[in-house]
Amino acid sequence: MGKIAFVFPGQGSQSVGMGLDLYKNSKRAKEIYDLADTLLGKKISKICFEGPEEDLKQTINTQPAILVTSIAALEAIKEKADIKPDFVAGHSLGEYGALYAAGSIDFDTAMLLIQKRAELMNEAALNTKGSMTAIIGLDKEKIEDVLTKVDGIVSVANYNSPAQIVITGEENAVSKANELLKEAGAKRVIPLPVSGGFHSMLMKDAGLKFGEYTKNFAVSNAEIPVVSNTDAKITTDADALREKMPAQIYSSVYWTQSVQEMVKNGVDTIIEIGPGKVLAGLCKKIDVSVTVLNVYDTETLNSTVSSLISETVCQ
Repeated sequence: MGKIAFVFPGQGSQSVGMGLDLYKNSKRAKEIYDLADTLLGKKISKICFEGPEEDLKQTINTQPAILVTSIAALEAIKEKADIKPDFVAGHSLGEYGALYAAGSIDFDTAMLLIQKRAELMNEAALNTKGSMTAIIGLDKEKIEDVLTKVDGIVSVANYNSPAQIVITGEENAVSKANELLKEAGAKRVIPLPVSGGFHSMLMKDAGLKFGEYTKNFAVSNAEIPVVSNTDAKITTDADALREKMPAQIYSSVYWTQSVQEMVKNGVDTIIEIGPGKVLAGLCKKIDVSVTVLNVYDTETLNSTVSSLISETVCQ
C-alpha cells in the first residue's frame, strides 16, 4: 500500500438518517453529536437522524449537519484503530473536516466556523439571484472558453471530475451559458436545485464578512498536509490556511486537481469519511487506479478498518 488520504464530503451528500448508526454504536460519535447540539444551541443531531428533509437541505442546517457527521465518523475510526492519513482534503465545506483531522482547528472552532459560513452564504443567496448547473461530458477548456463569452457573473464552481463540472453565477448568465454549452457539445446540462450561486463572486461579500469572523479563532499549523480545494496546493501553514477560508466561499472548488495532486504525491488509497459516496465516485472517475473506501456507518467502518489492517499485515 502507498499513501492514504482522508477526504470529507460537501453539500449534496446529506440524507435523513445519516450518522444515526454511528451514534448508536460508537461512544465517541455520540459524544461528538451531543457536543454539537450544545455548542450550536440546536438539535443538529435530530435534523441528521430524523429530518425532515426540508429542514436538512436548508444551507444553514446542511453544512453543520454534514460536518458533524463527518467528524463523528472520523472519531469512530480513531476509536477503533490507529490509522493516520498522509494527506487530508475536503470538498467545499468538507475542508473543515480536513482541517479538524489535520489538527489545525479544534472541534468547537470547526462547528462555529461552519455555522457562521452557512449563515453568511444563506444570507448572500437570499440577497442575490443566483443558480448553478452541472455540465456533463465537456472538457474544462471548452467550458471555460464558453463562459468568457457570457455577459454577467458566471464561472466554474466545482471541477468535480474530468467529465463533470459545475458552473455558477447570476441566474440569467448561467441560463445563457447553459444554452451555449449545449451548442458546444455538452452531453448533459443539469440545473441544480440550489438556493444561490455558491462559489461565485455573488458570495464575495459573504467571504469578506467570514474573513473578519475567522479572526476570532485559533488556527494552528496542520500536523497532516491539507490539500486545499481553493488551489489544489499542499498547505500546512496556519496563516495560509486561514487566508483560504474566506476565499473558498467565492472561489472554484478544484477537486479534480486536488485528487490528482495527492495521487502525484504517492496516494493510492482514498477514504471518504462522512455521509454518502459522492466523493468516492468522483475519485474513481478522476483516477481509476486509486482504491476508494468509505466510512459512514458501522458496517463501512468495520469493512474499511479491516481492509486497511489486512493490507498493512500483507506488506
